[in-house]
Amino acid sequence: MPFRFPTAPLRLAPAALLALLPLTMSADTLLPIAPLPLFIGNYADAIHAADFDPATGTLSGGRPVAPLPKASFLAKSQNGRFLYAVSESGAGAVHAFAIDTDLGGLTALNSRPSEGPGPCDVALSPDGRLVAAANYSGGSVIVFPVQADGYLGEKIFFAQHAHATDVFPGRQKRPHAHGVTWSPDGRLLLVPDLGGDRVYLYARDLAKDTLGPNPAQAWIEMPAGAGPRHAEFSPDGRHLYVINELGNTVSVAAYDAAAGTLPLIETLSTLPPEGFAGATKTAEIAIHPAGHTVYASNRGADTLAVFARDAASGRLTPAGYVPVPPNPRHFALSLDARWLLSASQDADVIAVFAVDPATGALTPSGSPFATPKPVCLRF
Repeated sequence: MPFRFPTAPLRLAPAALLALLPLTMSADTLLPIAPLPLFIGNYADAIHAADFDPATGTLSGGRPVAPLPKASFLAKSQNGRFLYAVSESGAGAVHAFAIDTDLGGLTALNSRPSEGPGPCDVALSPDGRLVAAANYSGGSVIVFPVQADGYLGEKIFFAQHAHATDVFPGRQKRPHAHGVTWSPDGRLLLVPDLGGDRVYLYARDLAKDTLGPNPAQAWIEMPAGAGPRHAEFSPDGRHLYVINELGNTVSVAAYDAAAGTLPLIETLSTLPPEGFAGATKTAEIAIHPAGHTVYASNRGADTLAVFARDAASGRLTPAGYVPVPPNPRHFALSLDARWLLSASQDADVIAVFAVDPATGALTPSGSPFATPKPVCLRF
């Protein structure tokens, strides 16, 4: 049965409606805005792309742009010239592409073996000089330098995890590195390990581009059975938010950049107080650039949990649960944060929501966009 959003009209005051207009528009004049390319990682046979209209929040022109099976998660360089993808096909690899800025297409540059099966996440350092990838089945993390032409150099760091908690049956018998996140200052690489209930911290020497265990704190010990999956820093860089797949929770840590430490503050459920009767697990976490809202996805319950964030303490308060099409594997905010796009792997669609700029509240917009098995969205 096709997914249909609950029908509810969007009622906003005129000032709020104006706030939703793109920055190049005014109440008197509507200037045309060029569509933005959206790159879509998936479990199909190629990386796909679509054209996103930031004025209307609509997607069109879905197309394959690079033949690469199981190219799940993607990372895009800040200058918009390069795209990096992990492919879970075969032994696992990290692939580099040049982006055609006029056509939104991709040209393959080179690839490097991830040196572990099941690579599941990839991330560029803030300065764009390094690419990190996590191997889920291998329980390891690897880092490559990025050359000026976008090509990946020889690996400069590899770490094999060994710790596993075996709290959650069938999922924690061995380490499972599940994400890679750089601190805003680029000095730490954080690797959530689902099997070990830890977020490992690797310190980076910015001058030499070498990495090793963080001497001040080697890892964040997460609640038993949490299964940390992905992590994201707040826009002010003061707090880290970790989505825990197995525990259906979000954990908050405070970042002391000078000390290089991240003590835990709290852990909250991503489900409503009454819980959820069926099987469910989390997937993705994102923070509004204004810092006032944190979003987390529930697969099974098929909702986006919305939290209000206190900027001073970093603590979260549940603010609602928004239905989305089945298996929201990943979601992303548009560059202007006026739209949130949810990739539903099982429904083969991307759903679009209008974002209230003041509160972060979500309202369904238009019909879901069809695309095969989407699992990652990058503008």
